[in-house]
Amino acid sequence: MIAPSILSADFANLASEIAAVGPSDVDPGVDWVHVDVMDNHFVPNLTLGLPVVESLLKATDIPLDCHLMITDPGRWAPPYAEAGAYNVSFHAEATDDPVSVARDIRAAGGRAGLGIKPGTALAPYLEILPEFDTLLIMSVEPGFGGQTFMPEVLGKVRELRKVIDAEQLTLIVEIDGGIHNGTIEEAAEAGVDCFVAGSAVYGGDDPAARVAELRRLAAAASSAGV
Repeated sequence: MIAPSILSADFANLASEIAAVGPSDVDPGVDWVHVDVMDNHFVPNLTLGLPVVESLLKATDIPLDCHLMITDPGRWAPPYAEAGAYNVSFHAEATDDPVSVARDIRAAGGRAGLGIKPGTALAPYLEILPEFDTLLIMSVEPGFGGQTFMPEVLGKVRELRKVIDAEQLTLIVEIDGGIHNGTIEEAAEAGVDCFVAGSAVYGGDDPAARVAELRRLAAAASSAGV
């Protein structure tokens, strides 16, 4: 699965930027569109919020994958699901009760995702994995696009994949940060299902072609790793 991050898109033309990676006569288009929500509290950056997401939902049928890098997700996360976001991920580090937040997101009609920073251990959250639909592993420090991929996080991906397979969990492993043609293969080999890519998609003249190439590389690496 490929989920382009509109953090790297032209904010003045978001609807057309999303359409550029949508379905066409020759390609089914991307699986999700990744929307980075930052509040300048949890991370040192301020991006967009619920009103923009509500507008995007009117402009596209592609499922929106909202990544909330915010404080107090218990208050702010469920409204994204209520608005129609397909997947709503919040950070483990931002709440003392991730299970409650996840249940509220699901009750509001969305899929619940848990985000984990590069330095956050996976072990404390293994027992609550059934409460989630997505586990988002950050491969950069959250807050800004265009950062360098941190390969050391792939140990967590491999650990997570073993748990998912052993317990037969229905959980999508997503990775976000520094994903491009030179890093997507090792992430796929480690067991990632969904790849967030920003500048690797929107940094050129043909986003759709870039998505197709990323998907090809990930699929080949995943097959080789089986």
